[in-house]
Amino acid sequence: MAREVIGFRPTDADRRALARTARPGETTSDTIRRALRVLDYDEWLARAREDMLRAKDENLADEPDAW
Repeated sequence: MAREVIGFRPTDADRRALARTARPGETTSDTIRRALRVLDYDEWLARAREDMLRAKDENLADEPDAW
């Protein structure tokens, strides 16, 4: 798989956040990748919450068994 390079021009606040959240031995790219995974998980949780709220009144006991 070809690697894509994405440009990023951090602000001073971004630099401080990267310095503050980097783990020992972690590169800036590693820190950004970890942050993207956290963001992805956050979005997944938001969708799961929306699904939960949409289905909160659903009663599976009222549904016929699938087997």
